[in-house]
Amino acid sequence: MSSKIYVGNLPYSVTDSSLKSNFAEFGSVSSAKVMMDRQTGSSKGFGFVEMASAEVAQAAISALHGMTVDGRSIVVTLARPREASTDSNGYSAGGYTAAKRSDIGYGTGGYGGGRY
Repeated sequence: MSSKIYVGNLPYSVTDSSLKSNFAEFGSVSSAKVMMDRQTGSSKGFGFVEMASAEVAQAAISALHGMTVDGRSIVVTLARPREASTDSNGYSAGGYTAAKRSDIGYGTGGYGGGRY
């Protein structure tokens, strides 16, 4: 079981240190990070807390999930691994690829040359 916790729906006034202190009452906190917007430098409204053990993390989740902080009901769950992202514009790490369907288009790309 993981000891990394996702904390969502945070008020924008919450900082790394206040997030860490809120979870410290349940046990040792390895790290606490509120995600910030790169352009504006303001909070994105969620963060991650890493606890010393899975048991301590579960106790914190049970106690804090749904708690109201500055008028907002926070969401506290185990963090899931990040999923591989794909861009919607057709570009990826492998470059641009043509449609995978064989029943449309004129071959695999380029100018003409496929079947009609």
